[in-house]
Amino acid sequence: MNKPLVGAFLAALLLGAGVAPAVAAEPAPRTQVREDVPQAGPGPKAVTFAGTVALSNCSGSVVRSPDSAPTDPALVLSNGHCMESGFPGPGEVVVDQPSSRTFTLLNASGRGVGTLRASKIAYGTMTDTDLSLYELTSTYRQIADRYGIRALELETAHPVAGTAITVASGCWRRTYSCDIDGFVHRLKEGRWTWKDSVRYTPECRTIGGTSGSPVIDDATGKVVAVNNTGNESGRECTVNNPCEVDEHGEVTVREGINYAQQTYNMVPCIGTGNKIDLDRAGCALPKP
Repeated sequence: MNKPLVGAFLAALLLGAGVAPAVAAEPAPRTQVREDVPQAGPGPKAVTFAGTVALSNCSGSVVRSPDSAPTDPALVLSNGHCMESGFPGPGEVVVDQPSSRTFTLLNASGRGVGTLRASKIAYGTMTDTDLSLYELTSTYRQIADRYGIRALELETAHPVAGTAITVASGCWRRTYSCDIDGFVHRLKEGRWTWKDSVRYTPECRTIGGTSGSPVIDDATGKVVAVNNTGNESGRECTVNNPCEVDEHGEVTVREGINYAQQTYNMVPCIGTGNKIDLDRAGCALPKP
């Protein structure tokens, strides 16, 4: 997990207490909002910031499953380590925890256009994946009617190596473009282990505060993963220095390489009314 850009001292305190540092950062000042978002042209539609959000310490996005209804309460996707309740420990799963957290909703150019509020953390964990889903007090229709912004759709299939992707950070109003380099059997960082993680090609040099950013397939505009970590200094399997472990237990360290957690496996867990149902057919997310 990329540590906070403004929280090195706090990170040291947290590590001394046996807790990993967050990947968050203070939101960028308005002057860092990008004005050079590519315009749509022939071929795939250009990825913009529309539907992304800035958290107090991370990035995120308003997302929907293919079956979500306009009248359903909207969901915000981010990382498990971005939750205001703190890092969940290995094996810990948060379900239906009340929350009044707020999110700054961005338009296509990265300008904040409104504030969204959570009613609860519908789901959160750092076991097998690094994921949080907040249920909002607003529906998709209410967000679209008020701000003219639609949610990003979650892809339902496993992504493919070589796919061109964009990591869109609402915190920094910055995008990173690269390809999916491949997939990691097990990604270990400190006390946590994640399965079938996405590895980026070197061009996506994500930084603190980009945690929770949607990873968007450039061709489809759908969310295929959520950005969460990177190896900062070449150390092996430590906090901020995840290592790759293959099926035979062989460990590989890739300094400067960054990673994300796939999101297609979330879709079967989103039931009627956008309620998280861990007992639905096909849902394989960890249970409490």
